[in-house]
Amino acid sequence: MILIISLSIIFCVGQSLQTKSNLTLDDFFNNTEFASLSFSPTGQHLLYQTMRPAWNSNAYEYTLWVYNIDSYKKTSIISTLGYFLSPRWSPSGNTIAFIHTEYLLSNSTDDHQRLSEKSYYIYFYSVLTEELHTVENTLEKPSTFAWSDQDSSLFLVTSTSRFVNNDEDILPYRERINNHISTIHRLDFDWTNDRPSLRQFTPIITIPLRLSDFLYVPLEQKLIFLSTSPLIDDLNSFEIYSIDLRNQSLLTRLTHNQGFEIGLQLSPSGNHLLFRNYTRRSSRTIFHDTQRRLYSLDLANGHTERYGSDFLGNIVGYVPKSDGGVYFLGQHKTNVGIYTQQSLEDTTVHHLGWEGTYEHISSSINRPQAIAFAYSSFDRPKEIYYVDDIKQLQFAKAITNENQHLTERIIPKATVYQWKDEVSNETIEGILHYPPGKDQEDNLPLFVLMHGGPYDASVNSFFAGWYTWAPLAAAHGWLVLEPNFRGSSGYGDEFLDEIRRQPLTRSTRDIISGVDQLIKDGIVDSNRLTIGGYSYGGFLTNWIITQTDRFNAALSGSGSIDHTSSWGTMDLPVLFHHLFGGYPWDESHIYQTQSPIFQLDRIRTPTLIVTGEKDIRVDPAQSYMLERSLHYLGVPVNLIVFPGEGHELSVNPWHGKIKVREELKWLQKYGHRTAKFY
Repeated sequence: MILIISLSIIFCVGQSLQTKSNLTLDDFFNNTEFASLSFSPTGQHLLYQTMRPAWNSNAYEYTLWVYNIDSYKKTSIISTLGYFLSPRWSPSGNTIAFIHTEYLLSNSTDDHQRLSEKSYYIYFYSVLTEELHTVENTLEKPSTFAWSDQDSSLFLVTSTSRFVNNDEDILPYRERINNHISTIHRLDFDWTNDRPSLRQFTPIITIPLRLSDFLYVPLEQKLIFLSTSPLIDDLNSFEIYSIDLRNQSLLTRLTHNQGFEIGLQLSPSGNHLLFRNYTRRSSRTIFHDTQRRLYSLDLANGHTERYGSDFLGNIVGYVPKSDGGVYFLGQHKTNVGIYTQQSLEDTTVHHLGWEGTYEHISSSINRPQAIAFAYSSFDRPKEIYYVDDIKQLQFAKAITNENQHLTERIIPKATVYQWKDEVSNETIEGILHYPPGKDQEDNLPLFVLMHGGPYDASVNSFFAGWYTWAPLAAAHGWLVLEPNFRGSSGYGDEFLDEIRRQPLTRSTRDIISGVDQLIKDGIVDSNRLTIGGYSYGGFLTNWIITQTDRFNAALSGSGSIDHTSSWGTMDLPVLFHHLFGGYPWDESHIYQTQSPIFQLDRIRTPTLIVTGEKDIRVDPAQSYMLERSLHYLGVPVNLIVFPGEGHELSVNPWHGKIKVREELKWLQKYGHRTAKFY
């Protein structure tokens, strides 16, 4: 009887597995992403934002949700094609405020002209009455806002042009880039039956800066903000400032460093400002690039100290603890875990949970042990989870099922793979995604998918999109290697900094040695190799196919081929200044010897190129030059330019889907061929 039952169970499990079908392009791109997550101050509710493709509208649909922790009730506040700016809880926790950009659908046949900006509204949602109210903002374009210490007022930042005249479109370049000023306003509301009405708005100060993160500090009666710039060539444009509301002429700069500050949050005590930072300094200083770090700034004396100094990896997020200290999300190698540091003097503690990637961590003063987070891993699509006690992290329960459809498909098996760099004898690792049912087979066709950055990494997560599509490539029969080459985050600052002055050759050595090891281990068929990547992954693709003809097909996404001209046109010239060790006239030899354009005649690999029409990070001209060169050289090539898209292909979901669809076709067409093109 026991044997019969056991056999029945085995049969049922096997039958269940057989009923699952492989992951398809449609399945993959019907993924829902979580854009934000936050606890209410009361600890009773969670606010989160989802983003999913709205295929019929050629846009993304954004939805705000409230989840009641005690009743398990989930409520949709609003869904729209426009994005939500900074959804924030009021001090009491009874109201959520956010700014919404309204759009009108136009009759244009061009996707990038399809949406035209209409108006801005401040929305207020009451968790008590479950009603949503709007206040139209008749001011200039809002950029961010912060609540005061009461539900009856908030501070709003608007952005406008410094010069408004008929000649504005012919302003000199530098003036046009910096042709913005920010005005901070105080908005006071009257509340009647939980319905807000704007009583008055008062301009406080106008600043010749662009503002991003924005906080009110009740204890100090100050406003704190980050300055920013669309052109990242002067790191002094990215600093933290404060304004004393008791003396509004006092604009004080709180940081003076060569780096980027991000993610401002106030400590529960209100006397410390927390922020993340990563440094990029002049080549004329003795310096090593660093991963993202976490700092605490004493608002009374300006003294700054570092959290997580004993943590080797990359801090990708954090939240202050109600009893002092912080929880932070730390990427160490291919996993992102939750860590605690109770005080600056204490050591960092890793909370035992699941291997994988934690995101959007949030906690509450009124539930000091509870946390909420988004989580995914190789075989678990992303959802939001909640647990009453972080000590029971591994027993957290999902409160969403947005990506349930993905669990009904066969998700390719993935594992970490390591190899040695023969020159330095250092261990390099990456992630292998196996075609379904073939994790024990040999001589598999290989697709090397390289991450961008370069200060990024491939991790143990399930992020379905046009940039991270390794599971889909595996579902189509490819063994996918995602290498974390030199320059990747999560392996220490020294590992990150080793690509400086050799940004392509150093990373390439790690990648090629990984391919060689897979062949030596008998896992990969040396006659069926393909390669590709986007952004910095595109840089590497363009370089590698000038160095070897081993790859049957290449996918080049928004990659540079002439680094001198890229430095001159991109919005992030400071990155090249660091990667190449200086300006083009300082390090002309490095810029030239690391640029594929001077070796394009060596390419024999059929190459598919994709780029966004309005990419200001890597100018589309780089892709045009690559396409023209390969066309004249007789190498099979195709170029797809996505209209209206910038570097991140974030305007129209069809563009990302089409990108991957065409890349899969290219791999299938050329990837299995043994004949080279000469």
